[in-house]
Amino acid sequence: MSDLIAIAYDDLYKAEEVRLTLAKLQKGRLIELEDAAIVTKDADGKVKLNQAVNLTAAGAASGSFWGLLIGTLFLNPLLGAAVGAASGAISGALSDIGVDDQFMKDLGATLQPGTSALFLLVRKVTPDKVLEQVAPYGGKVLQTSLTKDQETELQEILTNRGIKPAPTA
Repeated sequence: MSDLIAIAYDDLYKAEEVRLTLAKLQKGRLIELEDAAIVTKDADGKVKLNQAVNLTAAGAASGSFWGLLIGTLFLNPLLGAAVGAASGAISGALSDIGVDDQFMKDLGATLQPGTSALFLLVRKVTPDKVLEQVAPYGGKVLQTSLTKDQETELQEILTNRGIKPAPTA
């Protein structure tokens, strides 16, 4: 089961920076993301949703490949590719995986102008190594499916930006 984590950042581009950092960590197999999306609220208060995966384009590419293959079998590859691309694009546009778009837009509407939020569905994670990389960005936890203790610990790490308090004597 995946965990939902939504974190707000105090500038328009910080969520994208964190997403790029997480993409690098995913290549190193330190985190496995099911979905990642960014919501920004510009200075005029307009909320914009940026999905990490464009399902329509992915569906069109996949559909055109399969359409071309099937079309070749029936001696009409161009028609097969066109029909496959169209049906793939439609199915990609209609399928909504990951975090619900309306949920992200609703939560994004609560952001201050000039800020951003990162929405993640995390399948697997190596917490200590990942938090070490994302803690310096800071952030405020908006909502998670983590336990209260895990959520509190995450917020403390982000608030302190990964700096551990000095031990008291």
